[in-house]
Amino acid sequence: MPTKKTEPPGQTVALNRRARYEYDVLQEHEAGISLLGAEIKSIRLGHANIAEGYARYQDGELWLYNVHIAPYLPARENAPPLRQRRLLMHRREIERIAEMLREQPRTTLVPLRLYLHDGIAKVELGVVRGRHSYDKRQAIATREAGRTMQRALRHAQR
Repeated sequence: MPTKKTEPPGQTVALNRRARYEYDVLQEHEAGISLLGAEIKSIRLGHANIAEGYARYQDGELWLYNVHIAPYLPARENAPPLRQRRLLMHRREIERIAEMLREQPRTTLVPLRLYLHDGIAKVELGVVRGRHSYDKRQAIATREAGRTMQRALRHAQR
């Protein structure tokens, strides 16, 4: 019997589907985000976009850039939607990520998923390497072949 994909824990708010197509994901990490009160309320409503986001290592910390969190309308004061946000991780894990980014060429840090876990906003980060166009075509062909195989197995079981 074919195994189904298990849904990762937490309620997904924003998903960066393009990242898995554009890049090869080498490692995945979970990080908290330092947010303001109005931002977390906006995220709970699902008003966030991580499609153009990326993260950087600076001065011993990880920072998240270009993630759009829409203003929460009932709030009096809102932060700018595209401000940089600090990522919260253990120091050892941050150093491990920084070392990997330094050692491996053409790698970067990209948010793959923004989600709520027990009411706390978390981001799933991927250490990724860019794909060439022929790699993208190959990934599409592999995915289509897998679908065809699954379809044939399903019909053979009937």
